[in-house]
Amino acid sequence: MNDNRYVRPELVCPAGTPAALRTAVDAGADAVYCGLQNATNARNFPGLNFAPAELETAIGYAHARHAKVLLAVNTFPRAGEFALWREAVDLGARLGADALIVADLGVADYAAQTYPELRLHLSVQAGASSPEAIRFYCQKFGVKRVVLPRILTVAEIADVHRQIPCEIEAFVFGNIGMMAEGRCSLTNYVCGLSTNMDGVCSPAADVHYEEDAERNLTTKLGPYVIDRFTAEESAGYPTICKGRYLCDARTEAYYAFEEPVTLNLSALLPDLMRAGVTALKIEGRQRSRAYVKAVVSAFRNAVDDIMAGRDASLASLIALTEGHRETEGAYRSKAWR
Repeated sequence: MNDNRYVRPELVCPAGTPAALRTAVDAGADAVYCGLQNATNARNFPGLNFAPAELETAIGYAHARHAKVLLAVNTFPRAGEFALWREAVDLGARLGADALIVADLGVADYAAQTYPELRLHLSVQAGASSPEAIRFYCQKFGVKRVVLPRILTVAEIADVHRQIPCEIEAFVFGNIGMMAEGRCSLTNYVCGLSTNMDGVCSPAADVHYEEDAERNLTTKLGPYVIDRFTAEESAGYPTICKGRYLCDARTEAYYAFEEPVTLNLSALLPDLMRAGVTALKIEGRQRSRAYVKAVVSAFRNAVDDIMAGRDASLASLIALTEGHRETEGAYRSKAWR
């Protein structure tokens, strides 16, 4: 394997807590992305994210170890509530975040106008997948990197790369996500909280579990049954998109939206690097420190092996996938579903 064909990609890793950030940095992350403890980021869960003082300490920890911190300000402000997003941008700039990950046009404009020296990355929440859309963000707001939606094949990514003036970041491991990136209203329909505005998907206060005498488990979100599991099955966190339902006169419940399966592009890493992907993104700000350490370490070794001309192996990651199932999604073929 000739390493001259590759440009070393940045390994971008999740941090839901200060402890997870330290774990990711110590495991070899080039950059860590995180959010504040409010609705400005798309993982606004109790017990997750960073208070301002924690973010300042975390940035210092990462920078001392030559790692970057990317602050996610990637939800969409409600009318009349823009001040919270403005404060998040101000804080990121003041504390020395290496980049802000933004989705909303107004947030991007405020950041670009107020802090022109501050690097902006376009969140996957923006759903920009065409060269025309990406060029607009680059020209209008000076965006330096786009996080591509998980709907493009590797060949399409290479084609986009040839037509845009910014870096590309692509997901390589974790939640496959709904295909209409940044536009999920399912939780809002049930709970009144929006993934895209409040940063909340299946809020914990609305999650309920009921076990019967045979230890079969029913999971609910609000008043709605999301799934039922036998005693032999493993129950995941109940999100509407990954629930099983009876519909269309079917006699058995099935995954109407998407199956619980994990995106794993380890076999496609050389292809992604040749396609011009600048940064490899691992999903999982809600995951444990053990998960972060295992996944980040595995991809750190894989990237280093590829750059050194060695074959990379990430077979051990199957143990960390949902239901021990993995997919390459649309990256290899549009016919994956």
